[in-house]
Amino acid sequence: MMNRGARIEQRRARPQEPVGPTLRRIARLHRSHWLSVAALLVVVITSSIVGVGPSLVLQHIVDDALPGVAHSGGDPSLLNVLIIIFIALVVVGAVAGVLQTFLSNVIGQGVMYDLRARLYRHLTHMSLRWFTANRTGEVLSRVSNDVAAVQGVVTDSFSGIIGNLITVGSTFVVMLMLDWRLACFSVVFLPFFLIPARRVGNVQRELYLRTQEEVAALNSQMQETLSVSGALLVKTFGREHHEIARFEDTASEVRRLSIRRAMVGRWFMFSMGIFSALAPAVVYWYGGHRVIDDAASLGTVVASASLLTRLYGPASQLLNLNVTVLSSLALFERIFDYLDLEHEIADRPRAITLDDVRGAVSFEDVSFSYHRDGRRLALEHVSFDVPAGKFAALVGHSGAGKTTCAYLVPRLYDVTSGRITVDGHDLRDIALESLTAAIGMVNQEPFLFHDSVRMNLRYARPDATDEELEAAAQAANIHDVIMQLPFGYDTIVGERGYRLSGGEKQRVAIARAILKDPSILVLDEATSSVDTHTERQIQDALERLTKGRTVIAIAHRLSTILKADVIVVLDHGRVVEQGTHAELLARDGVYASLYRQQFADEPEAEPSAVDDEAAAAAV
Repeated sequence: MMNRGARIEQRRARPQEPVGPTLRRIARLHRSHWLSVAALLVVVITSSIVGVGPSLVLQHIVDDALPGVAHSGGDPSLLNVLIIIFIALVVVGAVAGVLQTFLSNVIGQGVMYDLRARLYRHLTHMSLRWFTANRTGEVLSRVSNDVAAVQGVVTDSFSGIIGNLITVGSTFVVMLMLDWRLACFSVVFLPFFLIPARRVGNVQRELYLRTQEEVAALNSQMQETLSVSGALLVKTFGREHHEIARFEDTASEVRRLSIRRAMVGRWFMFSMGIFSALAPAVVYWYGGHRVIDDAASLGTVVASASLLTRLYGPASQLLNLNVTVLSSLALFERIFDYLDLEHEIADRPRAITLDDVRGAVSFEDVSFSYHRDGRRLALEHVSFDVPAGKFAALVGHSGAGKTTCAYLVPRLYDVTSGRITVDGHDLRDIALESLTAAIGMVNQEPFLFHDSVRMNLRYARPDATDEELEAAAQAANIHDVIMQLPFGYDTIVGERGYRLSGGEKQRVAIARAILKDPSILVLDEATSSVDTHTERQIQDALERLTKGRTVIAIAHRLSTILKADVIVVLDHGRVVEQGTHAELLARDGVYASLYRQQFADEPEAEPSAVDDEAAAAAV
């Protein structure tokens, strides 16, 4: 478990990514929504142009329609027309604003959907090695929290940047047309706010990254300790107070970083607000002197002052967006880091599809390491053959490499050297979808979703009928148990199936495998920790499941594999013996030693084992 110090050191060792490439990737996220983007641009341009209209109308009202120097009595007819135009422009601008909000959200939500879907699709194809090396809470935090945190930026930033740029540009052009001296005087101090805005954005970016890392750590702890397995461990070891203290420590750091992030740049935004509020007074002061000197009309000054809200408001929003976008880059970088991960297990070009799978499996001089650099081989030069339709058992002490062999068959990992074939084809030349369709796996600790029994069974074959579900359950000796549940096949099994016993979960998993009907079956035997009656029920179900298939079984109880066609004995990642039960006993090697040791520890099992041995020898 990575502590805070390790996270800080990791962050310091990682150089800050340049801004340009990340911004270009964010922009490319909008490509598939170009029609909505084009419509938004039209609305934004229309809104910006219409927005300057009321100020120009206001100039004509003051200079031409109201009583003054040019028209001592005023012009009521012109005033009425100008007011109608003023109202019309305001209404059109409001409608354009509604359309702009709608289109911005359509684009933003579309981009977020694409990003979430791409991220989930990419991660589901990562290898098992990657999942074992990364904490589930960290992964969930990036997929959920990081994507959610950038949602507002994606939704608002594009329309905000484009809209505000057009608004500032069009407003400044109109101000220049009215009085270029007054326009230049109005914006002379604006550039001084650009440098602080960038600095504030970079600080926010670092704080955002640190905050999300702590939130990810918080999610990891919750995922580990608030799950059924984690809660059981915490309670049985009496570590509640320790976990509470650890949680509160990380939550306190999240609080501290969040407060600091909220306050960074507040003085900068305060200065912008003060300047925006005082700007009209400055314009009236400077413009008033020009009116007194007959250098400008009163309408020009009034119109220029009214345009300031359309100048400084969007300018402030642009600077604020600059801060927001820069700070959110850290989150985009975390998301893009995951999208840039390479798929270790992937289809080769022109991968073949298996047709009429016989199920012959062969290990040919296979070596494998769980480390990418090949350190500490878990398997060394392993070779054995399992003919189609035969039963092969893998036995050996804990850590001998049995599970590793089982995981290599469905290509959960790729071999380091050598090759594994199915019907003579290298696994790496077979399309993954075709390979997984041909292989079924029943693990020692089967996983069930927090869903109904029916849906857990249908995970193997979504189109299976209720009659097929019940037939598979009956073959797995679990139908009667399911029917005794409160809602039968519609009963929710709970997280990881914890509402069922270990033997019941195992038989549900067997029924699921029966429903899939694979040509090759990989079994991690689960009878070592159940009572004799449950073991017999599971064995009966397995006999039905394995009939007519190629089977590779990890054997914990040797009494269950006495009739195997071939028994492969592994020791420290190497094959030390192969043969039938009788042949290996006669050889009096590692297998015979394991057999004697197991039945010496479990004397009550020996009679049935001897009977099975005699039966096997007779066959």
